[in-house]
Amino acid sequence: MNMNMPVLRRATLVLAVSAFALAGLARADDPPQPRAEAAAPAGQKGGRGGAQSASQNASPSAEPHRLPSDSTTKQTLDLPGRSLNFAATAGSIHVFDGKGEPVADIAYTSYELDGADRATRPVTFLFNGGPGASSAWLQFGAAGPWRLPLDGEALSPSASPEVKPNAETWLDFTDLVFIDPVSTGYSRFVATGDDARKSFYSVDGDVNSIALVIRRWLEKHDRLTSPKYVAGESYGGIRGPKVVRQLQLQHGVGVRGLILVSPLLDFREFTGTSLLQYVATLPSYVAVAREAKGPVKRADLADVEAYARGEFLADLVKGEADKEATNRLADKVAELTGIAQAVSRRLAGRFDVGEFRREFDRKNGKVTGRYDGSVRGLDPYPDSSSSRFGDPSGDALQAPLTSAAVDLLTYKLNWRPDGSYEVLNGAVEGHWDFGRGINPPQSVSELRQILATDAKLNVLVAHGLFDLATPYFGSKRVLDQLPAFATQRVKFVVYPGGHMFYSRDGSRQALRSEVETLIRE
Repeated sequence: MNMNMPVLRRATLVLAVSAFALAGLARADDPPQPRAEAAAPAGQKGGRGGAQSASQNASPSAEPHRLPSDSTTKQTLDLPGRSLNFAATAGSIHVFDGKGEPVADIAYTSYELDGADRATRPVTFLFNGGPGASSAWLQFGAAGPWRLPLDGEALSPSASPEVKPNAETWLDFTDLVFIDPVSTGYSRFVATGDDARKSFYSVDGDVNSIALVIRRWLEKHDRLTSPKYVAGESYGGIRGPKVVRQLQLQHGVGVRGLILVSPLLDFREFTGTSLLQYVATLPSYVAVAREAKGPVKRADLADVEAYARGEFLADLVKGEADKEATNRLADKVAELTGIAQAVSRRLAGRFDVGEFRREFDRKNGKVTGRYDGSVRGLDPYPDSSSSRFGDPSGDALQAPLTSAAVDLLTYKLNWRPDGSYEVLNGAVEGHWDFGRGINPPQSVSELRQILATDAKLNVLVAHGLFDLATPYFGSKRVLDQLPAFATQRVKFVVYPGGHMFYSRDGSRQALRSEVETLIRE
């Protein structure tokens, strides 16, 4: 979920598996075989009983780190007007290097509806972002069979972690597979040393490992002929199009639809001195200000969007040397957001997210959330000259979400690995190789390519109005640059709420409706 903008570094190692190598693997439960053509740690096999067969090839130092065998249980979900009977599997896909040595165990949780035709039943693969976030956010917030309340009075570290049946689960119309990238959830390295970490903690290595896991899950569960969909949140906006492209080119797997929730598609405009970062955030700032006075929808921000892409951008381009233009935009920003004119002029109307979060309600000693700017919390150091606060809309969720995930996996799904469950692992992002130089990570190129390659592929992009981590207007501007053939198959929707806008009942219901329409088309 966390979307800080780090110093960019070039990926040095890439996981790669050739289509030729994959074509020779008939089943996922085949014993691992060395593959000389693998350019770097990439090969993987897992299957029914895969954990046992893999452990025979594991070195003694790796053995204690392995995840337990998969657990499948029969479940019934009683919902208003319907009951869903399904198989829930908590388990892992085992990733091997080119020599057949175990590198990592990638955990997943899948839900498959009983009585469905596997050949025609859709299956959706879901992951979150970070880098370093588990899939718990989408699973327990939006799409899974059980939901944990994530807003209102429940927004507290001491809130009950008890989950309840999710009336808006996507399981009615698609099977679900939630993937936890390595070092999130219970997923872990089984190889020691820095080489394994470097292989996975990079833009390309991460994408290749997730695409490989999707391919192996399809083989493992006999679902290669099923209609396939991919859903990613936050940094999942970088992962999603790249994973689909990798599946198309390297794994022989076609994807019918891509769902991006609160995505970041392009790092380039959120780094350095880019003026477009201020254009992207302004409508969300104003949405936060107007929400404080009453309910807000995107249609209520038409005037702000027009100003942001017009006069505001024109005055930004003129630069601070043009005092008249600078004061004009600073005063307009103050008027739109309610922040004091003197403060806006001091910052030349150019508020970065941290400055807006502190200045918006500073008179009351409160800061806004980053994930959700409509949420406000106490500033622990209100008199400090520096910003020393967390995120009241995100920090409060980690404890109940972690407990909910562990409790469900342990007692409902009968799967309990040793070690700690990592709902949001900050160490992953700290070691992530984002690339360097003049080409920061972006997935717009892959988005164009997958839409051009497959004329039947459709994309849904959904955002929250009050999201200050990945502001909706940033994605809107990016998507507006796509060619006509692409825009006809990309739907853009914005709902009241923040980064996890699905925490609001109405927004979660609306998202489910849009996803169902996409999958049933």
